Amino acid sequence: MIKILKYLTLREWLMSFISLGFIVAQVWLDLRLPDYMSEITRLTQTPGSAMRDVWINGGFMLLCALSSVVASVIVGYFASRIGAGFSQRLRSLLFNKVESFSMEEISRFSTSSLITRSTNDVTHVQMFITLALQIAIKSPIMAVWAITKIAGKGMEWSMVTTVAVLAIILLVSVLLVFVMPKFKMMQALTDNITRVTRENLLGLRVVRAYNAEGYQEEKTLAANDELTQTQLYTNRALVVLMPFMQTLMSGMSLAIYWIGAYLIDAADLTGRLEIFSNMVVFSQYSVMVIMSFMMLIFIFVLMPRASVAASRIHEILDTEPMITDGGVTESLDGHDGEICFKSVSFKYPKGSEAVLHQIDFEVKKGETVAFIGSTGSGKSTLVQLILRFFDTSSGQVFVGGVNVKDYKLSSLLAKIGYVPQQAVLFKGNIRDNICFGDTGRGYVPVETAAQTALADEFIERLEYGYDSPLSQGGTNVSGGQKQRLSIARAIARQPEILIFDDSFSALDYKTDRLVRHNLRTAAKEATVIIVAQRIGTIMDADQIIVLDEGRIVGTGTHLELLASCSVYQEIAKSQLSEEELR
Repeated sequence: MIKILKYLTLREWLMSFISLGFIVAQVWLDLRLPDYMSEITRLTQTPGSAMRDVWINGGFMLLCALSSVVASVIVGYFASRIGAGFSQRLRSLLFNKVESFSMEEISRFSTSSLITRSTNDVTHVQMFITLALQIAIKSPIMAVWAITKIAGKGMEWSMVTTVAVLAIILLVSVLLVFVMPKFKMMQALTDNITRVTRENLLGLRVVRAYNAEGYQEEKTLAANDELTQTQLYTNRALVVLMPFMQTLMSGMSLAIYWIGAYLIDAADLTGRLEIFSNMVVFSQYSVMVIMSFMMLIFIFVLMPRASVAASRIHEILDTEPMITDGGVTESLDGHDGEICFKSVSFKYPKGSEAVLHQIDFEVKKGETVAFIGSTGSGKSTLVQLILRFFDTSSGQVFVGGVNVKDYKLSSLLAKIGYVPQQAVLFKGNIRDNICFGDTGRGYVPVETAAQTALADEFIERLEYGYDSPLSQGGTNVSGGQKQRLSIARAIARQPEILIFDDSFSALDYKTDRLVRHNLRTAAKEATVIIVAQRIGTIMDADQIIVLDEGRIVGTGTHLELLASCSVYQEIAKSQLSEEELR
């Protein structure tokens, strides 16, 4: 928990110290109340005392109480500001950190866990900090100060208070030993709930299509029941604290008055008034000591889970991304748009075997190069190395004559327009989605990019045209329309390199052919990389690279590969007739 406090700003630390001053003032005012009460008790018990003195002490007592309320409101205001500001910063830091993660870090933490850490965990830390400023600081100061005020006023009463305090500390320590592991488990189970819920929402169409609602409900109930049982365990363990504290406080007050009655009965007439006055003061201060520990109980209830949450947040913020920035921002002169793989091999993190083996090829500016192969042959993995979603296990990838590891990541990605297998659209409107991202190179007009991708056909039929709203994930348009919008987005960037990762599979043959025809005109200066399963999509490529089990087994044009590569022949003959192949 302490490690995460380094993210507090100087202003928040200053507000904390100001709050500390008001807390000390509040404690001092609260501790003055028993003194005035004792004085009023003494005056009312002393014959001949002036009523004016009673009213004066009562007025000071009321003034202290009101001032304490004002100090408490000020401390609450500062605590809320600090907690809200700190949680806002944590969420921003977490978001920016996750944005810098490579696919390796994303896979390590999982999407559901990252969501939980950015929301649920931050909320627990915020709640703890807000209450800690008001309670965790005030309570120890009040307890220690109250103990010093009653020290020496009666050994018997001091022993009773000491026993009560030790009993509280012992109970809290035992509970924390048993509860802390469960709080750690609870956060992991919350991740699991998020994962199951997210899976169900993203796959809702598949769930309904397979009548799997019951199966999904069982999975959700199992995850929910596991979390519920853990929460019940922790709550049942902590629920004994308050009844124990109430019983202890009542028992301590009873013991103080019982001992006081015994002492008064044994004392002479002159000593009885002093003993009675001390008993009143002691009972008030001892109650304050116990009340301080009662307030700390709230912190002890929150602290284990907040501590686990803080550790999980710090784990994210302390993780160094595997993909780091270089210093190069521009390609070598005369090498714009060039791509070169030199002896590249790659194995996924935690993978047992390499998925790419000794890949070598070169692409010149303006060329169209296609990759084809069976499922799992490494086609998509290969293009992800160009984008530095992963780094090579061995070998080098060059873009524009520069090793991709030497590029500043934003400069590298600004050169590339990428269309993934699964089209991803964002909530907003069509225009915003096509203009997505910033390369600093200037954009092709939205309408021109949409026309190239043949997206204008359906956009112009919509009520609001390019300003028509898109729902999250683009669920209010068809799969083919989403893919065309994704292609338009890549074209609008006016990149040096266009990468289509099996992006034409959602398009019919006619649309596929027309889009590629438009690309030859609109992006004639760009290097085009196409990953495809359909022979018809890549027949016109300048170079086709055939992959099989992560190795290059053929390179050449369509006709050259038909004559020389058995793997390509097998794929081609399974899709097209002899006449279509020629």
